[in-house]
Amino acid sequence: MRKIVIAGNWKMYKTQAEALEFLRGFTSELETIPDDRDIVLCVPFTDLEILSRSLHGSRIQIGAQNVHWETAGAYTGEISGSMLTELGTRFVVVGHSERRQYFCETNETANLRLKAAQKAGLTPILCVGETKQQRDAGDTESHIFNQLEKGLVDVNQQNLVVAYEPIWAIGTGDTCASTEANRVVGLIRSKLTNPNVTIQYGGSVKPDNIDEIMAQPEIDGVLVGGASLDAKGFARIANYQFPKYQ
Repeated sequence: MRKIVIAGNWKMYKTQAEALEFLRGFTSELETIPDDRDIVLCVPFTDLEILSRSLHGSRIQIGAQNVHWETAGAYTGEISGSMLTELGTRFVVVGHSERRQYFCETNETANLRLKAAQKAGLTPILCVGETKQQRDAGDTESHIFNQLEKGLVDVNQQNLVVAYEPIWAIGTGDTCASTEANRVVGLIRSKLTNPNVTIQYGGSVKPDNIDEIMAQPEIDGVLVGGASLDAKGFARIANYQFPKYQ
């Protein structure tokens, strides 16, 4: 059975004080959330410890936004899997389009990070998706299939989440039609060896479109950017109103 994972990616936002203020408005909204879904906050490294302590015993889980492939070494600015798990981190985003665009992440380095995350006991969220130029050229499928083929070499698909994030819909306000997102997610699933891998959609997910997105049969959750920064808005996303039966 596929697990539903609702994850917020805070990117480079929120100091520790702001993170605690977010929790005050967020946790009170989750009292009636169904047990069929995991709620994850993927936060800056500086917020991990304080949120881990504040959420101890809560059903909200903590995720990081990157992990290095080595367990230790002279890698200034990087962080290892054991450093993350020591802080109670359960998930980690790998290969986000912003890492690929701005920090030279490749399919090969994403693959190394995926394997390192799993070795440390983390569940990685592998991000895949196409640019507007690639979509307009009809290369959506071939590009994503290449990301999967190279990114998932020797990766354990029993401990994996994949997020389909059409790059042209991230932070643009232009959401991929839910039926088209469902189609691409289905294609991604067809390329996996484990049909029960959770596959999320990400790209301008908002409180007013979450119900339609989660009504799609192939979509198992969302990876939310900007809308996850607002406590009440993200709580509405976590409390989407279409049950999933799989």
